[in-house]
Amino acid sequence: MKNYGKIFKIMMVLLLLVSVAILVWGWSVGFESNDGQAVDVLIYWAYLMLGLALAGALVVSFLVGLSNDAKGMLKSLGLVVVAAAAVIGLAYVLAPGNPAVALTTEQPSATTLKLTDTILNLTYFLGGGAIVAIVLGEIVSAIKNR
Repeated sequence: MKNYGKIFKIMMVLLLLVSVAILVWGWSVGFESNDGQAVDVLIYWAYLMLGLALAGALVVSFLVGLSNDAKGMLKSLGLVVVAAAAVIGLAYVLAPGNPAVALTTEQPSATTLKLTDTILNLTYFLGGGAIVAIVLGEIVSAIKNR
């Protein structure tokens, strides 16, 4: 139990060192050369880091919630899954899937266009939701601290 802090710190330092190494490598080979290989590696590393952070946050919050109230946590998990499916479904239904404008190469398939528009809509929904949550959180905090 006492070593969790040390293990966490070592993992953070290792991830930071790998991130810096990838960044230095990208600068040394040039981000515009090698058909964008350095940019691809950097983007995939960012995806991996984001995935690790998201997985870590979800696992820790799930374990804490499970240890506090197992029944309530399972009900909340079901509600979150249903809400996420509803938001993704709404983003898909609202996605037009129109052809790309001023594209000089071959047009992507209709499925790819629909998926791209769905992801854009989902990004807009989640970004707007984050802004609303921040503003409402500040308002609630100000009212409680009066």
